[in-house]
Amino acid sequence: MTPALDLPFDISVSWPFDWSLGWPDWLSWPDAVVLPTWLEVVLRAVAVLLAFLVLPLLVGQTEHKVMAHMQGRLGPMYAGGFHGWAQLVADGVKFVQKEDITPARADRWVFRLAPAVALVPYLVALAAIPLSPSVVGAPVDAGVVLVLAVIGVGVIGTLMAGWASANKYSLLGAMRAAAQLVSYELPLVLAVASVALAAGTLSLVGIAEAWSPWWLLWQLPGAVVFLVAALAELQRPPFDMPLADSEIVFGAVTEYTGLRFAFFLLAEYAGIVVFSLLFAVLYLGGWAGPLESWLGWLWTLLKGFVVAVVVIWLRVSWPRLREDQLQRLAWVWLVPIALFQLALTAVGVVMTS
Repeated sequence: MTPALDLPFDISVSWPFDWSLGWPDWLSWPDAVVLPTWLEVVLRAVAVLLAFLVLPLLVGQTEHKVMAHMQGRLGPMYAGGFHGWAQLVADGVKFVQKEDITPARADRWVFRLAPAVALVPYLVALAAIPLSPSVVGAPVDAGVVLVLAVIGVGVIGTLMAGWASANKYSLLGAMRAAAQLVSYELPLVLAVASVALAAGTLSLVGIAEAWSPWWLLWQLPGAVVFLVAALAELQRPPFDMPLADSEIVFGAVTEYTGLRFAFFLLAEYAGIVVFSLLFAVLYLGGWAGPLESWLGWLWTLLKGFVVAVVVIWLRVSWPRLREDQLQRLAWVWLVPIALFQLALTAVGVVMTS
């Protein structure tokens, strides 16, 4: 005779089961089964690390293909055969094979540490961005503050790289990057403050839950400011003056080779992922969509992917600005528009309260 199992939940169910009543209790995760805290932390950390390693590479592969189609580039369409699927693999092999060179006059420790300082802040930011109410690496009550704070640390890596390289072009690129990032932090923060004010919370989950479709019009000026400022923060065309190859070789990363140079590229693509997902959560409702209780995380990823394609599209379409045009755009246009959006949001909140 088979002994009875002493389970913490009831697996008995009548058959045929009435599915209109919901799932049977034994198909749901039992309340009595709780993961140890340390195991939950480890699983969340591993999941965030995997996302951090995979999503930027997918964005990089997408950029290869989108630019190849838009500009008629044949090179990225050959590696591996069908549609150049192995182009990213070829790039990785190329970077691994290149010699890791440190200039003789460089500050070695600072030079070698700079790529990590530029890369790690995006890993921390990615951990705090929710894909759904339950799919988030590090749930933080003031998540939007944490994300904006750590993103601003990345410029230190660029400054370290430019100063430690003992190269005048690298130093010029680092100073351009610092001036650019400082200028565009203000409109970026003001645009995010408007959304937080509209939602009445600094929690990214709370902002996404408070989102409604009419925000697409109400917060449209702030969304445009956020997208433009994010491009400048990422030093992406048309805001790539710190890396202008026709003027200062390749800016702060001129002296970098091999994997260290690849880490700076990975930081750029990780930044695209972070800003795209943040835009999706703040302005597009995150996981809002059909079957969001089941596919909410997928909706967030899809919306973020669309924003990433727009970022790539702008790189292909717009020429590089001059430094004076860059600063004029930030202080003459973006900051006043962001302040207008903040005032408009305040009026809307007061009228609807």
